[in-house]
Amino acid sequence: MTLPPLRLAWTVWGLGALLYLFAFYQRVAPAVMTDQLMADFAIGGAALGNLSAFYFYAYVAMQIPTGVLADRWGPRRVLAAGAGVAALGSLLFAFAPSFGWAGFGRLLVGASVAVAFVSTLKLASHWFPPQKYALASGMALFFGVAGGVMAGVPLRLLVEEFGWRMVMGSAGLFAALLCVAIWLLVRDDPAERGYASHHPLDKKSHAHAPILRGIAEVFAYRNIWLLMLAPIGFSGAVLTFGGLWGVPWLRQVHGLDPKAAAAVTSTLLAAWALGGPLLGSWSEKLGRRKPLYLICGALATAGWAAVIFLPLPLWLTIPLLVVIGFASGNIIIGFAWARESLPLRLMGTASGVVNMGPLLGGVLLQPGVGWLLDRGWNGALDGGVRIYAAAAWQTGFSLMFATVLVALLLVPFIRETHCRQAG
Repeated sequence: MTLPPLRLAWTVWGLGALLYLFAFYQRVAPAVMTDQLMADFAIGGAALGNLSAFYFYAYVAMQIPTGVLADRWGPRRVLAAGAGVAALGSLLFAFAPSFGWAGFGRLLVGASVAVAFVSTLKLASHWFPPQKYALASGMALFFGVAGGVMAGVPLRLLVEEFGWRMVMGSAGLFAALLCVAIWLLVRDDPAERGYASHHPLDKKSHAHAPILRGIAEVFAYRNIWLLMLAPIGFSGAVLTFGGLWGVPWLRQVHGLDPKAAAAVTSTLLAAWALGGPLLGSWSEKLGRRKPLYLICGALATAGWAAVIFLPLPLWLTIPLLVVIGFASGNIIIGFAWARESLPLRLMGTASGVVNMGPLLGGVLLQPGVGWLLDRGWNGALDGGVRIYAAAAWQTGFSLMFATVLVALLLVPFIRETHCRQAG
């Protein structure tokens, strides 16, 4: 049999990547709606952080089950079900009458779109040759962050024109259409379309071990849990700043209007999207994973230290955020690194475990920063929205910096694979 044409491979992969784009859109959308959400539900910083983080709570909880399901049921079924539930959760959030219902809607969205990244990686392992896996992983992040950029200035303009509820309801309809498209067009393996598969496993390797034994086996590899922990800092800081607290910080500390603040955070996310595929590709050419991961981690750590603790002017802060975003794309190297660190039969479960890291960063940092902001709040309000002093913002963001620093210190302990697959 012949191998699948690249156009077909990218189409199948692309539908999974579109769900990841939607996932990222939902992940960072609250950043440009902070005022509306705080006013509509009469909440402060800690509660807003929790409302946004409901997405992350469910997303993280679903990562290991998602990896197991992708291995056992196949990405087509998992992606289609995820898109369908995401549509329901989006509509519930959009028209929630209270904070509780809004939180439940965010919980449903987070749980459902949690399948997107791991299932897309699973498709990539079957539809693309191994040497394109890092590129496909990076392009998946690119798609995702493109969704994050759409949730910046474009979403802010739509919210101002139509209101946040109508815009988020429309997103639910998009997810419903995507569910149908995935079911009709996606296939788990090229063999289902009459082509040869790129996946090297033979039929015997598809026999499934007990779920708990497979999870335990994955965690027995030191690289896997270290590559899960490191992105808590590198990715978590980007998601916390770009996905929630960056816009209000830029407005309250630097005096930007909402659209300009959203544009700055979108720039950070765009640099992150660019960094992912480029760094993944460069590590392939270098033939090593650790050097680029470590250097970029050091750049991100130094950049956050400068942005948070130095009195920088805005014209210098913005390019620093670009550098931070690009360097934080090192997490894509981590997915290829993790894949090479254990046998391919454990890839789905391992991808789910490693993908917990970036989202654990959101779980810990978004409400954590909000809690510290509320601790430093002096009682100032503007239209029902809390106004925080610069010192309170610095204290809140210091939690981000501490987490990034710990992540950097973990990297030297990860074993180099030299871009070769473990047996």
